[in-house]
Amino acid sequence: MAGGNAPEIKNKKAYFDYEILEKYEAGIELKGTEVKSLREGKANIRDAFVRIENGEAYLFNAYIAPYTHGNLFNHEPTRRRKLLLHKREIKRLAGKVAEKGLTIVPLRIYFNKRGKAKVEIALVKGKKKYDKREAIKRRELEREAQKAMKYYR
Repeated sequence: MAGGNAPEIKNKKAYFDYEILEKYEAGIELKGTEVKSLREGKANIRDAFVRIENGEAYLFNAYIAPYTHGNLFNHEPTRRRKLLLHKREIKRLAGKVAEKGLTIVPLRIYFNKRGKAKVEIALVKGKKKYDKREAIKRRELEREAQKAMKYYR
């Protein structure tokens, strides 16, 4: 069961709430029941964030539902999970977060071609209220343009 048929868990809210500056791909340390739940698409990363502690990157608040067929070995749904990044990437992210007050959020969790669970994380800057309004306005205009194009075909 390689990466193709497993669903991708996306954090659409991150694109709306934040301005994305840099993206990174990280491995994630998971338990067996967590992998099975992810393959079923039963996860939510809307309120998740990444924090760097003692030179290690951790994913907090990511909800991975308990596996339906799991027994007493089932996992804690919102436990902190270690992200697997290179030391220099962790140092770079830690420096940016400390220096500029930026945040690290997960954008999506997916399975690569080799069947490994990966997390796409991003260094982000929070958008101001007017930026969000601008994004809504742009989306509305694009939607109207699509309707008009559809009408004239």
